[in-house]
Amino acid sequence: MAPRVARQGLRHVGIEDIRKPLTVLRGGRAITLTATFGVTVDLPSSRKGSDLSRNAEILAEIVDRTVTQPVQSMEWACSEIAKELLVRHPYAQCSRVRVSATHFLLKGISPDRRSMEDYHLSAEAQAMRVNGGPPSLTRWLAAEAVGMTACPCAMSTARDLLLPDYPLLSDPSMATLPIITHNQRNRTRLTFELHEGVEVEADDMIATIEAAQSSPTYAILKRGDEAKVVLTAHRDPKFVEDVMRDLLSSLPKRFPSLPDAVGVLAETWSEESIHKYDVVASHDTTLGELRQNASA
Repeated sequence: MAPRVARQGLRHVGIEDIRKPLTVLRGGRAITLTATFGVTVDLPSSRKGSDLSRNAEILAEIVDRTVTQPVQSMEWACSEIAKELLVRHPYAQCSRVRVSATHFLLKGISPDRRSMEDYHLSAEAQAMRVNGGPPSLTRWLAAEAVGMTACPCAMSTARDLLLPDYPLLSDPSMATLPIITHNQRNRTRLTFELHEGVEVEADDMIATIEAAQSSPTYAILKRGDEAKVVLTAHRDPKFVEDVMRDLLSSLPKRFPSLPDAVGVLAETWSEESIHKYDVVASHDTTLGELRQNASA
C-alpha cells in the first residue's frame, strides 16, 4: 500500500457557472438578470473534501426567492451568500462569491432611435472569520461599457499631410475642424471595492465610463446618426491613456458621497483598427487618492 500523503489545505473549493435568474431593483423598477455564479470556500487540511451540495442549496434559497422578492443589488446578493456559506461550512475561514450578468439600458442617439443597449456587470463578495466574531465582508462591483475612440496622433499627422493640397487648413479658424483619423472600439471597465454598508449605482458607473470615451456606440443608427457619432468622436479624440485619465479624474465629482477608502480599479482596452495589436491601460487607486490629486 502506498504511503499516505498529508493533506494540503486549499484556498478555494466550490462550484462555478451556475446560472440563475437574479431580480434586482434598478431605478425604482425590478429587473431580472440572467446571472452566472461562482461559489467557493477554503478547505482545511483536516478535511478530505468540501460539502458542495450546501453551496447549491444556499444559491437556491437566496437567489431563487428574488424572483418574487427583488434585492437591492448584485453585490448585496453576493454578500448574503458569502455570509451564509460560513454558517453552513463551519470549518471554513473564508468564502467567496462571484456573479456576472448582462445588463440592459434603454438608450439611443435620439428619442426615436432608442433600443436596449447591453452592458456587462459583475460583482464579488468575500467573507472572512475574524477572531471568532462576525465575518468581515468586502465587496466589489464592476461595470463595463463599449464605446469608441478616435486617434489624436493620426488626426494631427493627417492634417499636416493634407496642408499642401488644402492650404485653408492652416487658417486659425480651421484649427478645431475634425480631420480623418483611425477609430477604435473601446472597452472600459470600472471596479469599486466597497466595504459593508457602502452602496453605488451601477447605472452611474456606466454613464461615467461612456463620458470618458470619445463617443458612445449604439445598436440603431441611421445614415445621419452614423455621421453624428463619427463627428462626436472626432471632436474629442483620445488615446487610451486619455480615456483612463479622464475616467479617473471624473470619479470624485461623479461619486461625492462614496468614502475615501473605496478602492478603484480602472481598465481600458482599445481594439485597434490599423494595428495588429490592441492597446491597454489600467490603474488601481482609492477615491481618497483621487480627491487628493484633484485638489493638488
